[in-house]
Amino acid sequence: MARNTQVAADHNAPPVTQILAEFVATHPGYLAGGWSPAVDHEAHRTFMNWLGCAVGAAHHEAANAALAAVQVLQPAPQATLPGRAEKVDMASAALINGITSHTFDFDDTHLKTIIHPAGPVASALLALAEHTGASGRELLDALVLGIDVACRVGNAMYPDHYDRGWHITGSTGTLGAAAGCARLLKLDARQTAMALGIAASQPVGMREQFGTMTKPFHPGAAARAGLMSALLASKGYTASPKALEAPRGMMQTISTKNDWTEITGELGKRFEISFNSYKPFACGIVIHPSIDACVQLGRQGVTPDQVESIELKVHSLVLELTGKKEPADGLQAKFSVYHGCAAGLTFGRAAEDEFSDEVVNRADMVALRRKVVATVDDSIDEASADVTAVLQDGSRVHVFVEHAIGSLQNPMTDANLEAKFHGLSDPVLGAACTGELIAACWNVAAAADLRGLAALASPRA
Repeated sequence: MARNTQVAADHNAPPVTQILAEFVATHPGYLAGGWSPAVDHEAHRTFMNWLGCAVGAAHHEAANAALAAVQVLQPAPQATLPGRAEKVDMASAALINGITSHTFDFDDTHLKTIIHPAGPVASALLALAEHTGASGRELLDALVLGIDVACRVGNAMYPDHYDRGWHITGSTGTLGAAAGCARLLKLDARQTAMALGIAASQPVGMREQFGTMTKPFHPGAAARAGLMSALLASKGYTASPKALEAPRGMMQTISTKNDWTEITGELGKRFEISFNSYKPFACGIVIHPSIDACVQLGRQGVTPDQVESIELKVHSLVLELTGKKEPADGLQAKFSVYHGCAAGLTFGRAAEDEFSDEVVNRADMVALRRKVVATVDDSIDEASADVTAVLQDGSRVHVFVEHAIGSLQNPMTDANLEAKFHGLSDPVLGAACTGELIAACWNVAAAADLRGLAALASPRA
């Protein structure tokens, strides 16, 4: 019996699977003039930020559980797990490194789509590069191109795809990881199209999982799936050459909005990694303006004991994503704008320590969270926040944050990123070793292969 479809399919979509495959396989890398020094510097920043996040969470309970599960399979020691002494097979390394890089919710963000692109792409690339002996330059080129694929597909589907419940980092990250690994393996355009096609049948991640260990599983699973897709394609495994754009292909299946020009427009000239941003606070990006405002309140002399209430006005998306009033633990607190405000005012920062279970359940933090009164005002941009501290003496102190620190308009500096890396890595590797690893990240393009950098990311005996 015939069934009616609810949404008319686009039968005239451009061949974006082939277009992206040709782009990934043939676009000149940086040394051949493929992109500007500014774009390449952003690639270095993206890689370094990703690695610091992965090292920092290397011994989190989610990482321990994932490694224990992987070790049941008795994996061959092919690739390093940054921050740990153990080695596992490269697919499992991609999985675990994707998990650790996203566990603290401290990773990079492509603000137009809320994709965290390095988690899937860099996690797959470092594991593959270490095993194959690829150079640092080859890794960076693959990173730029893989992130471009993930974010361009994300641009085409956002916000519909995200609004219907998909975790866009996982769903598009699978494609980005496949594209980057195909580039690193030097696959031709046909093989790269097959890699994208295989990956297109593996979109991963639902927003229902936010606040649990399964949220960071999404970029890890995407990294593993993308790497395996490229390996399969390299051995002759096939897929539909229209897997992305076909009426029953990936994109039209998981999104009613598909703006194909977001994929094809200025392809090879505009690179989405240029629009990457880095978090100063270890939580959902939409909380950052509110935290920034509360940090500024503290700098103006407001202390928690003076506060009668905190009036918070934000865009509706902020409360939709981060409206948990009574988070039970650190993972849930990363989706609580109430806790973010309390942490910003109490500590003047909101790094991973401020989202520990202990801090989240402290009596003073619970009490201050309950003084935050949040209201929706959609005249305020989702990247802004209007905050007023009402003090017990009746006075009011107001801060409006238009662009939080870490945004494209107010970016973290290289020095900020180094300080963040030290904060994450020093407790794991020690300050001296962390300094060596940071230097290796800035100089990764000159590395003949990635094994030396991977060794620096492991704890010393």
